[in-house]
Amino acid sequence: MLSHDQIWGAIDTLAQRYGFTASGLARKAGLDATTFNRSKRIAPDGRERWPSTESIAKILLATGASLDEFMAAVMKRDAAPARTIPLIGFAQAGSGGFFDDGGFPVGSGWEEVAFPGAKDEKAYALEISGDSMLPLYRDGDTIIVSPTAAVRRGDRVVVKTLEGEVLAKQLKRQTLKTIELASLNPDHPDRVLNLADIAFMARVIWASQ
Repeated sequence: MLSHDQIWGAIDTLAQRYGFTASGLARKAGLDATTFNRSKRIAPDGRERWPSTESIAKILLATGASLDEFMAAVMKRDAAPARTIPLIGFAQAGSGGFFDDGGFPVGSGWEEVAFPGAKDEKAYALEISGDSMLPLYRDGDTIIVSPTAAVRRGDRVVVKTLEGEVLAKQLKRQTLKTIELASLNPDHPDRVLNLADIAFMARVIWASQ
């Protein structure tokens, strides 16, 4: 049987593991900043308050932790080591030496970030800089990109051109010769690119929003 202390202890463990305070984790998960405060864990009449399954689901989404990792924290077992994936800045991705011809990460200039949820061995992370992708992606957000995932109409994608321009947009339409990309920021125009001018296109599978 799971206890009140075990569940709240697991939330505290995940917060610490991913570099958050309890209130910081709540904000990251899109909840009220006081949701996980210790004062909220016991009602004024002394009854124990338990976190909702919705709150736990939002924690897992915000951190990228798996349910197995959360349950390992509940049971105070050692979880499997968090997998790390390559990370570089979005602007830096436009320079040479970081991707092969297929859009897979190569070279030695990458940093690393923990992301247990990535199943794609070739997945990598890009850190957003600037405000050109508002309101969807903000400065400092991290997006996880999978170069092996199938790309479909409506997917959010990262596209790199042969000239080194890197774009994060939504795939609007693809033909035999062109792709149409919808801008995530209404202040920036949509783009139509020739397939011959594209180095690679990869799907965004996760974002730290």
